[in-house]
Amino acid sequence: MVVGEGLVFLAILLIGIYITRRSFNKEFALARQQKNFLLSITHEFKSPLAAVKLNLQTLQKRELEKEQRTSIIAKALNETERIHNLIENALLAARIESHSFQMHVEEFNVTDCISSTIQSRIIPGAELKNIELDLEENLYMKGDALAISSLILNLLENAEKYTHDKSSVSISLKQVKKNLIIEVSDHGIGISDLEKTKIFEKFYRVGNEDTRNTKGTGLGLFIVKHIVDFHHGSIEVLDNLPNGTIFKVILPVE
Repeated sequence: MVVGEGLVFLAILLIGIYITRRSFNKEFALARQQKNFLLSITHEFKSPLAAVKLNLQTLQKRELEKEQRTSIIAKALNETERIHNLIENALLAARIESHSFQMHVEEFNVTDCISSTIQSRIIPGAELKNIELDLEENLYMKGDALAISSLILNLLENAEKYTHDKSSVSISLKQVKKNLIIEVSDHGIGISDLEKTKIFEKFYRVGNEDTRNTKGTGLGLFIVKHIVDFHHGSIEVLDNLPNGTIFKVILPVE
């Protein structure tokens, strides 16, 4: 009887140690991700602000030709847009986390939504990667047009971060039965099978902030996944052979 009670006590003790250790590891991983987020968000704001300041100082101190001024203003606007997107992502992620995000559902033209979203990023004189569009005309769905626009921007930004300068990013849209298929394809470094299961977690980024050279906060794909879920859709991460990644989003029309 004593031996039995001892075994029960030992089993409970081991289970308690296991649960405590697992909780500690989860908290430690979350704390590390939050630290990485703070480091990355600080860098993400500091870098474009420094670029805007430098461009404005150049305009202030030098007499430049019209073409040079146009180029400098375009660069400053591009960095300002980057700051704006960072703030929007942070606010949207906070609303998702607090369960206060609400969709404005209506029928809208997805083809026009994607086209206008891409056009909004084009600033005359700014250097952007080549974007190839293959969109079926006049495809409609019921959903939140602003949320879908945010989804496209975040997938596009993610593709551009990991794509070589001369490589293009492709965005396609088609309808298959009662679903819309959106694919964003790049020819970058690709994503390993292990990381494919983690990239939609909040704050998750490959490596650590001391060694990572790519821009980002770890919020973009977290937001994308929740927007897809809100629309009762699905998202797949595929290899784009011979190299690169394809994000395939499947959204119901209604």
